[in-house]
Amino acid sequence: MSVELIDFRTSPEQYHHWKLSVDGPIATLTMDVDPESGLRDDYELKTNSYDLGVDIELHDAVQRLRFEHPTVKVVVVTGGLDKIFCAGANIQMLAGSTHGHKVNFCKFTNETRNGIEDATANSGQTWIAAVNGTAAGGGYELALACDEILLIDDKSSAVSLPEIPLLAVLPGTGGLTRVVDKRHVRRDLADAFATRTEGIRGDTAVDWGLVDHIAPPSGWDELIADRAQARAAESDRPDDATGIELTRVDRTIDGDTIEYSTVSVAIDRSTGSATITIKGPNGDEPTTPEQLLEAGAGAWVLRSARELDDAILHLRLNETDIGTWVFQTAGDLDNVARAEQVLADHADQWLVREIRLFWARTLKRIDVSARSLITLIEPGSCFGGTLAELVLAADRSFMLTGTWEDVRERGDNPPEPVTIRLSPANVGADGDTGGGWYPMSNGLTRLQTRFWGRPDALAAAVQTTGKELLAEDALEAELITFAPDDLDWPDEIRLTLEERNSFSPDALTGMEANYRFVGPETMETKIFARLTAWQNWIFQRPNAVGPEGALRRFGTGSRPDFDPHRV
Repeated sequence: MSVELIDFRTSPEQYHHWKLSVDGPIATLTMDVDPESGLRDDYELKTNSYDLGVDIELHDAVQRLRFEHPTVKVVVVTGGLDKIFCAGANIQMLAGSTHGHKVNFCKFTNETRNGIEDATANSGQTWIAAVNGTAAGGGYELALACDEILLIDDKSSAVSLPEIPLLAVLPGTGGLTRVVDKRHVRRDLADAFATRTEGIRGDTAVDWGLVDHIAPPSGWDELIADRAQARAAESDRPDDATGIELTRVDRTIDGDTIEYSTVSVAIDRSTGSATITIKGPNGDEPTTPEQLLEAGAGAWVLRSARELDDAILHLRLNETDIGTWVFQTAGDLDNVARAEQVLADHADQWLVREIRLFWARTLKRIDVSARSLITLIEPGSCFGGTLAELVLAADRSFMLTGTWEDVRERGDNPPEPVTIRLSPANVGADGDTGGGWYPMSNGLTRLQTRFWGRPDALAAAVQTTGKELLAEDALEAELITFAPDDLDWPDEIRLTLEERNSFSPDALTGMEANYRFVGPETMETKIFARLTAWQNWIFQRPNAVGPEGALRRFGTGSRPDFDPHRV
């Protein structure tokens, strides 16, 4: 079995598993999985089953449809095999994967499906599932991420979530949650559905709320066309616009250092930490939508988000032993403010909207990563506006009081004391305490989450918007955790990283996930917390992954041997 570095960078000409076609306002994304092109060589991706590589391509297609095809208003996703939409996650892949890979695979797949829902809800690009055959497990979960589900009524095609009876695991990419929370299937019917291996077809699937429309083979193409045209008519995406090309994200990996144009990562294996530095813009950046379109993927506001997103995914899947992520920035606060001003002034323009939504998804990806998040604010930092979200996202933040004393003693020009600055990106227009561009999975901004249940403290923090806050000011406004001076700084940071590295990663992950998402529960928090937590646990149980468990015995003709005790 060969395992190589997992690379999340791809493009349509490199796809093995998906085919994309565009006809005016309607795009069709066809799943046609190559059985021989899995990420590992110990399984075959038969019957349109998928592994992480299939979903990496899907994720790429979702982004390109939003940025490269602004006039596409509807995306129809369908299966490319006869009588098969998608058979779900490949069982042999799961059985042979490490626990960490299984969990990270499910997490990324969840994020991709959330991205599909985000496109429908916020980009005017509605996704429709044209289920042309069997949709089982993760295949039906892909359909559930779409806003409408069409099912061919050929007397054999069905939708199903057979994980519990067949595999002793859960439909872990949102299936259970979306059935009841999104499609409002009655709980008792959902129970019957999730324990019926053969699934539900035809009129019953419509009656139960599992699909929206059915049609016989003779009327199948007409149903798809009618529904796509109807949904396209509702979209606010432009009728005439030119997209931007999402050029390849360039990076260089040299040992424990990863370099992008605006992001760098330095791994310290002795403390189990990775320092991620985001560099602010230098020089002129687009100030109008026209200039933003001309700059395309090269504009700092988009380039930095794409590079940070790739770095996060790389660390998640390829550096699983690195448990602490330390965020730093380097640059000028005013340059950051000028670069993001176009996002404030032209929120309704399609590309501006997509860039803001991309940042929101990237920051959410950080929130749900099973890593400790530390932010260091030192002289030369540029934590303002969008980048200030990394301060608010941190489990713990440190901001230097004053400046570096040793520089003064050498007679050099000491750097000015560092400041941070909130902007409409964090609080919305006109100091709206419910505003901000980047909601978390709980539906709140990070500022609202920080001050949950403390409206006066929230209002006081919002009043600092636009002001440059020294460490003392930021501490008083409760925007940072600690503000050591330069004498204490090295020891405090060192001890924090060493302490974090000495704790149980499992306990830290559980603690952080509980603290990060205060307030209301949403479908997203249920998927990433409740559902993921249970799946994480079940993925370690002998009934599922033991030598006589369901994942190991699936397809062998032997029934699994279950321990009957409930915990």
